[in-house]
Amino acid sequence: MTGDLFAAHDAAAPWPQQLRPGTVLWHGLASVDAPRLLAELAPVLAAAPWRHMQTPGGLPMSVAMSSCGTLGWISDRHGYRYSAVDPHTGQAWPAMPPAWYALAVNAATASGFPAFKPDACLINCYTEGARMALHQDRDERDLRAPIVSVSLGLPVIFLLGGQARSDKAQRLRLNHGDVLVWGGDDRLRYHGVLPLAAGQHDLLGARRINLTFRQAG
Repeated sequence: MTGDLFAAHDAAAPWPQQLRPGTVLWHGLASVDAPRLLAELAPVLAAAPWRHMQTPGGLPMSVAMSSCGTLGWISDRHGYRYSAVDPHTGQAWPAMPPAWYALAVNAATASGFPAFKPDACLINCYTEGARMALHQDRDERDLRAPIVSVSLGLPVIFLLGGQARSDKAQRLRLNHGDVLVWGGDDRLRYHGVLPLAAGQHDLLGARRINLTFRQAG
């Protein structure tokens, strides 16, 4: 992972799809290194186990979550926010694995955001039927720094909208190893995930894992 992420991997070389000036979908960028990325997930989860957070309205989220890095994202009846302490354990969040950090920085740099320094990684686990409603990521200090989203496991339909909730959302199929980057003028695009369909993946079984890197502090 510390090498050139954009070197050709024969016919499976990652390739960028420019969706808007500040939005790039890198097809297959993380597929070669996925086993290593997933191996480094285990110690993170040992320190910060999966949990189904509550929305401010008191409803449980269908997606199981964890975090790593200097800050972690949390949700409860007090609202959405970042915290340096995991409320589930009372301890600091586990450190972000260096390979994860390198992937996020290299993907952001290649997408036109060379100053990106992620300090938080929100880790989402989708099982059959889990979804994410259309929303904006507004809890970060710099709302022009990009979001870098890495898809592992089962494919999903990602909704990528505009600056208003009412804007028509584009439907993107995100496959194992795809990396989506959006920032700058595109940073506040609404986005979401349709319910995960049933299936089996060689590495993750009936799950999809999503690593979402943010520059939060």
